[in-house]
Amino acid sequence: MRRLQLPKGEVEIRVLTKPEEMEDVTRLQDLAWQGREAVVPASFMVALAHEGGLVMGAYTLQEPQQLVGFVMGFLGFHETPKGRILKHCSHMLGVHPEWRNQGLGYWLKRAQWQWVRHQGLELITWTYDPLWSRNAHLNIRKLGGIVRTYYPNYYGAMTDTLNRGLPSDRFLVELWVNTPRVRDRMESHPRKPLDLAHFFSANVRMLNPTQLNDAGFPVPPDEVVFPDPGEENFVLVEIPPDFFALRDKDIDLAWRWRLHIREIFLELFDRGYLVTDFLHLSGPTPRSFYVVTYGESTLGA
Repeated sequence: MRRLQLPKGEVEIRVLTKPEEMEDVTRLQDLAWQGREAVVPASFMVALAHEGGLVMGAYTLQEPQQLVGFVMGFLGFHETPKGRILKHCSHMLGVHPEWRNQGLGYWLKRAQWQWVRHQGLELITWTYDPLWSRNAHLNIRKLGGIVRTYYPNYYGAMTDTLNRGLPSDRFLVELWVNTPRVRDRMESHPRKPLDLAHFFSANVRMLNPTQLNDAGFPVPPDEVVFPDPGEENFVLVEIPPDFFALRDKDIDLAWRWRLHIREIFLELFDRGYLVTDFLHLSGPTPRSFYVVTYGESTLGA
């Protein structure tokens, strides 16, 4: 168990096993993904928690206690060059809408990482939409995940408020539990992130330079010049800083971004590149970039 003092109040993160706790998780799923057609049932989560999987929740300490966040995962297999290994598949993380932007997602993932370490596993994987800048910041920059797999329309059509209207493309995040890059990011004082200027000073190329339209949204280029395998050690790939706002105002541009990013990363991953970092520049005109590296030499860095 871990107690945290968040801006909104104090919470306790703990492993969940009881049926009544799982009922809390089903209710929170409805709140976190409004419009979702189905939730993971409580009975299944009870079985999962007792058979090598994990359901972990964050409860408020003020009475009456309320579940405000959870993370859930199960055992699976992962193919590596050395053969198949056992891994933890992190299937779902949800935070109560009133408790978002508190850092709770990071602390739930960190607690999950600690639990998986004690289980003796090397790897945690999960998926997320590559156009979601906020999730990219958490998964890649803060947690130390890497990506080298792209799934077009992974879940098929989805109807909840976060996913409606577009193919459910996903990155597969790999979090290698015991690598220095992950351990460093899980410390209380992680390293200071690099700025865009660091990459420009090293002549790192932006693969898809964008321009703002009249509404202030970035528009991707019509053509992309890809590097040959190993020709460039690093490239930058830009995504919209707020894809939800863009999608809600211009669904045609959102579709263009979906297909644009799909083409870029399917090609880059096929050429031996992988996502190793993420940059977000705040300010009057915020911008977001993936850092893409050739080969696996920095996988543990």
